[in-house]
Amino acid sequence: MMRGKPGYEHLNEPLHILVEAELPVEIVDARLMQAREILEDLLKPVDESQDFYKKQQLRELAMLNGTLREEGSPMSGSVSPFQNNSLGMKRAKTRG
Repeated sequence: MMRGKPGYEHLNEPLHILVEAELPVEIVDARLMQAREILEDLLKPVDESQDFYKKQQLRELAMLNGTLREEGSPMSGSVSPFQNNSLGMKRAKTRG
């Protein structure tokens, strides 16, 4: 939907990743091979239950939002973030 709009010219190009390095020549090739292996691994479809990167990102997001529950936490899994409750959780902001 954004193709052709100012600031979104990159959407007209094929999907790609640009990797740049400012390292000595003897180090660059090894680092680029490592980067390629990592990127290829990230681009492979993975069952959600096995998606380590997604789990880590969601954990970091929960930490930033203050909603992280550690394993074995006494909090119930049924606590809604949309209710103002005694646990100090905040109601989600909505427009309007």
